[in-house]
Amino acid sequence: MCEVCGCGDAKKISVEVHASLLSDNDREARHLREHFVAAGVLALNVMGSPGSGKTALIEATAQALGGRLRLAAVSADLATSLDADRLARAGVPSAAITTGSACHLDATMVHHALHDGPLAAAVKGSDVFFLENVGNLVCPAIYDLGQAANVVVLSVTEGVDKPLKYPVMFRKADLVVLSKVDLLPYLQGVSVAAIRDNLMQVMPSAGFICLSATTGEGIQVFVDWLDALRIGRSRGVSAAERPEHSVVGPR
Repeated sequence: MCEVCGCGDAKKISVEVHASLLSDNDREARHLREHFVAAGVLALNVMGSPGSGKTALIEATAQALGGRLRLAAVSADLATSLDADRLARAGVPSAAITTGSACHLDATMVHHALHDGPLAAAVKGSDVFFLENVGNLVCPAIYDLGQAANVVVLSVTEGVDKPLKYPVMFRKADLVVLSKVDLLPYLQGVSVAAIRDNLMQVMPSAGFICLSATTGEGIQVFVDWLDALRIGRSRGVSAAERPEHSVVGPR
């Protein structure tokens, strides 16, 4: 499955080697974080399942901001640059990271994309840098990319049980964005309350926002969260120390 972290094959990688991989990654992530902080760039690791709406969230955010903040992004995919191309059309300077068989980004991939590609200047001059991870609710959660905060996008079409089935991902979240809420009337047995209850079992203190990139509902709340995080970061307040955000949208 994943040649980088060995997931899916218990015999492929030992605990010691895995620890070494994470140690090397964390060292590279610290280096990236130092660069982001020095440049005044807010880096966000955007994670979620394939099709959860990660790219759409960034597109809608760019539209809502109307150029008020400078954005940049890398978009990870196993085999294509389709998402990065979408973001570029939305006016977000972006680059694709094609991971091959790797089911997550790691700090070295990000470092190479910034140093060996044309995106470096755009990121250095940006206010917010989106690290759109590979669609996966498992491996991306354990790899530090030098980000200031983790945003997990969960679509209502995935059902209510994902937080319970993939607790590590949601425990790592600073904010969960419940996407595609415009589809709630067409889904049986799915409600914001049920998803919220399951989230509270694994991540009782993280933020939670409901939105629809299609209708624009809740996008301004996400933009407000970005602004608050940028201000808090300038004052030395981490995402984890920020107060919980209220639910916005259908309940």
